[in-house]
Amino acid sequence: MYGMSGPHLIRGSVSLPEAELMWRFSRSSGPGGQHVNTSDSQVELRFDLARTEALPEVWKRRALERLASRLVDGVISVRASEHRSQWRNREAAAVRLAALLAEATAPPPRPRRPTRIPRGINERRLREKKQRSETKRGRSAKDWG
Repeated sequence: MYGMSGPHLIRGSVSLPEAELMWRFSRSSGPGGQHVNTSDSQVELRFDLARTEALPEVWKRRALERLASRLVDGVISVRASEHRSQWRNREAAAVRLAALLAEATAPPPRPRRPTRIPRGINERRLREKKQRSETKRGRSAKDWG
């Protein structure tokens, strides 16, 4: 679309290719008074994730796997209807799609390496525990009275 607010970056230098975005407009059920009945302000943005050449192969595979429940024939769709103007809804849909793809293509987190508790800390904990136990045992001595 001419005049959109620039390329919507997914991550790094990879952005949503404008040529591969499919837009559909319909009447929104949101606010707008009389205006809402005459303008197609709701936006549905569709992106063919399975056939795109814009994403690196590894990212594409990762996104297809993570977004499997949201895909219909390899196509992901995002809707926006919170604004009265079609223009702002287009922006919202494009930003939402870029964020969704950024999250889906992110590398998996590094596995957690379990850490060991230092011996000194464990020994100190046991020593304090024993001290506390002695204190409490001393309170119930039979020679009180």
